[in-house]
Amino acid sequence: MSPGLDLPSSTALVTGASRGIGRAIAMRLAAAGVMVWGMGRAKTELDQLAAETGGGSLVLDLSEDSSVWDAMERLTDEIKGGPDIVVNAAGVFGLASCATESVQAFDESLAINLRGAFLVIRSLLPGMIDRGDGLIINIGSVSGRKAYRENAAYSASKFGLRGFHQVLLEEIRGSGVRATLVEPAATDTALWDEVNPDSNPTLPDRSQMMQPEDVAEAVVFAVTRPNSVCVPLIQIEPA
Repeated sequence: MSPGLDLPSSTALVTGASRGIGRAIAMRLAAAGVMVWGMGRAKTELDQLAAETGGGSLVLDLSEDSSVWDAMERLTDEIKGGPDIVVNAAGVFGLASCATESVQAFDESLAINLRGAFLVIRSLLPGMIDRGDGLIINIGSVSGRKAYRENAAYSASKFGLRGFHQVLLEEIRGSGVRATLVEPAATDTALWDEVNPDSNPTLPDRSQMMQPEDVAEAVVFAVTRPNSVCVPLIQIEPA
């Protein structure tokens, strides 16, 4: 059996790293010895993350194509050959029905949750294939496989990410590059602040939700598998 990644000599890019699930993943990978580059829109939070982990930061908006291309070019210049691990954890969330969802909110959900992940993968995947290794982890959602009311935009983006991920798996088979889709149930992050699920009987209370660190542990599980093993999908939920 081939060994897994040598984490103390590995590098990772984590999008959405300024808070929530992305930050928890970045912190957990850094604790395992990985050199982490955090990406997001919040400069202060990313600088703080870099100070805590000894890694780097890329401040940009995933919905701006040129910013993503420029950042990926800078990153591959800094990390020769590009990062060993790419985690697409950036996301936006909101609740609205199909009849009331705004076009702007729908477009933003697709731009960040789906198109942003595509842009990052499209930028870095060719280099991974050329060198014959690398691990891509996409953070999906239970809403990417199960329909919930008022999830029009969010589910569209997460179902789309699931479909894109499945095509990715077929195309990288045998290349040495691996990919994992992590689909957590409702997780207690700041994305719920404006929704206040505790006041909505159709939603789980925040005290019943998973924690960002639970998702981070699933990511570490995927990262630490032998290079000869691909874990296509991890679904996690509260016990």
